[in-house]
Amino acid sequence: MKINVLRAIVLLLVVSSCSTSKTAYFENLDIEEMSGKMEVGNYELRIAPDDMLSITVSSVVPDAAAPYNLPAVSYSEPGKQELTIVPNLQVYTVDKNGYIYFPIVGRIRVEGMTRNELSKFIEDKIRPELKDPFVLVQFMNFKVVVLGEVKTPGQISVQTERMSILDAIGAAGDLTIYGERKNVLLMREENGKRIFHRFDLTDQSLFESPYFYLRQNDVVYVMPNKAQRNNSNYNQLAQYRISVVSTVVSAISVLASLAIALFIK
Repeated sequence: MKINVLRAIVLLLVVSSCSTSKTAYFENLDIEEMSGKMEVGNYELRIAPDDMLSITVSSVVPDAAAPYNLPAVSYSEPGKQELTIVPNLQVYTVDKNGYIYFPIVGRIRVEGMTRNELSKFIEDKIRPELKDPFVLVQFMNFKVVVLGEVKTPGQISVQTERMSILDAIGAAGDLTIYGERKNVLLMREENGKRIFHRFDLTDQSLFESPYFYLRQNDVVYVMPNKAQRNNSNYNQLAQYRISVVSTVVSAISVLASLAIALFIK
């Protein structure tokens, strides 16, 4: 019993030490040196297979743009004669080979393009037939997953193209005191391969990393620190010991019952 109490006290001291000395980000950040001298970097997403794209075509002549858009949905409410017209969302799923099929234009290889590049490509294709075309392209399923030692792990839907590793951690409620700030793992699928990268959130070099901005379907995993791993191992060992003791007590109880039954007979 005394040994268990001593272990609990030591563990509490270790956790307290970690929570006070290892929770700061960018500990070596030189504000005067870095301020105004670091470029933001390119965060534009590149279209990949299985992306869902919203593509809408408009023009100064709306009727002329209609063939390039999916038809609007019209319906009438009970007791009313007028029709309510709702534009249909123009969503295209990129196939595994990186193509979409666009009305009139036909099959387009979009993999590797940015939103703006695809918009310009379609505008150039339809400009001979459409006066002053404007094409709006948006990502519909940009999401990342944050797991591990954060307050609210799970999937995060992203409404803009700009999502950094810090944005993702912030959206997940920040790291817990058990999160290892020097060992945050990024898992990414790129060109049919899996890529792994580790972040050190205490180092200013994080801002210069080519992985600073996240992409579609990235997974971020915050490793538990040493104190949390030790705590987990201790709890598992304690549960195992309790299980063994419980089994032994049950066995002794059964044997005692049998002995008493035989003695009575």
